[in-house]
Amino acid sequence: MGKYAQLVIGPAGCGKSTYCERLWEHCQAIGRPVHCVNLDPAAEAFAYPVSIDVRDLVALDDVMEEMGLGPNGGLLAAMEYLEDHLQDWLGEELGGYGDEDYLVIDCPGQIELYSHVSCFRSLVDFLKADGWAVCAVYCLDCHFVTEAPKYIAGAMQALAAMVKLELPHINLLTKMDLCEDRRAIEEFLIPDPALLLARLSESTAPRFRALNTAVAQLLDEFSLVSFLALDITDEDSIGEVLAHADVALQFGEDADVKIREFEGEGDDGE
Repeated sequence: MGKYAQLVIGPAGCGKSTYCERLWEHCQAIGRPVHCVNLDPAAEAFAYPVSIDVRDLVALDDVMEEMGLGPNGGLLAAMEYLEDHLQDWLGEELGGYGDEDYLVIDCPGQIELYSHVSCFRSLVDFLKADGWAVCAVYCLDCHFVTEAPKYIAGAMQALAAMVKLELPHINLLTKMDLCEDRRAIEEFLIPDPALLLARLSESTAPRFRALNTAVAQLLDEFSLVSFLALDITDEDSIGEVLAHADVALQFGEDADVKIREFEGEGDDGE
């Protein structure tokens, strides 16, 4: 058996905490224990029980007041403080967790943390060294991708996080329950580079055509970015995301092997 963790990341306001809430409720309904972790020093309240809270170590308001920083600088400083205390604080907090434990880690909404600075890569390395299997769940508001240039920006953000963190990666288009035209979103779930290139050429100046072609080829040749649609009002949608995360984490594979071995022993006995 093992220890498993979803690292829920993405821009501010994209629905990370709502996803964590609905995932926790879904797991409660199916009788599957999960533990929610808050790593956002700026968080105020949660609709789910928090098992580990970074605000017990550092809070954004305290950092801003003590260091004279604004919200963005304060958040970066707070996460650097967390990075410096992974072993003594987070290591102690995780000490009571063992085999079969499953964490859902709600993270801050500042994309620089996942693409520019080292704090979350250090967190990933720490969790792996402690025996946790980790996957990233990157959330992006579906209303952000209704136009090709915005979609490209979001896809490149997700790709930057994938390259930085080097984790099994699941990309979600969130807030599908609020989307009025779902057909307009569906074409972006598994993007067609030719369609994207045509859309980009229509909406950008001619001088950007070479850049548009290069970006479309990047997404096509590496085939790294695709999305799942998340409707938090649909239990099947939440279950599908959980199933993809389980595959990425290889959750329950040891148990399946043991069951098959047991069944095989029974057949031999007959």
